[in-house]
Amino acid sequence: MTTKSVPEVDPIKSERTGNVREVGSQAIWSLSSCKPGFGVEQLRDDRMDTYWQSDGQLPHLVNIQFQRKTTVSDIYIYTDYKLDESYTPSRISIRVGTHFNDLQEIEVIMLTEPTGWVHIPIKDIREKPVRMFMIQIAVTSNHQNGRDTHMRQIKIHSPTEGRGIAMDAFGNFTTVDFQKYATIR
Repeated sequence: MTTKSVPEVDPIKSERTGNVREVGSQAIWSLSSCKPGFGVEQLRDDRMDTYWQSDGQLPHLVNIQFQRKTTVSDIYIYTDYKLDESYTPSRISIRVGTHFNDLQEIEVIMLTEPTGWVHIPIKDIREKPVRMFMIQIAVTSNHQNGRDTHMRQIKIHSPTEGRGIAMDAFGNFTTVDFQKYATIR
């Protein structure tokens, strides 16, 4: 069991190093429940002012299924206790496997009034990223014994094969002609 105090974390900064990539878009996402207009689309829209809101009994589940075996090194969850109060998760279980029937709990995270990105490293007993077909993020309790939960964003990182190229390396062009080719649109 891990307790997170939520230091300054930025998953986008990690992606820019070229060592990891966000693979959540390659998965099929499902939720145990949601209020209308507060579902997977809001959870994945890269906006901090929208959120998934569950609608029902605990635990609240986010299921992330990949079509091929995928290596996952990190999960990032954006929460905001200042805005969401009793809707903010206080205990999260991370489960991985090949399908719903063989999920194994690999991490339990206790949160204390988190605001911002919560980083959850996904490692096996040899401290290596885990290969799986499915991740389940289960909210097992909320702050102030809240019933429903809010999660504002979730990002899933996979290590890049071989050596990645940092996006920051492209910012050193000095002429306008070079700068206009510095990023992919």
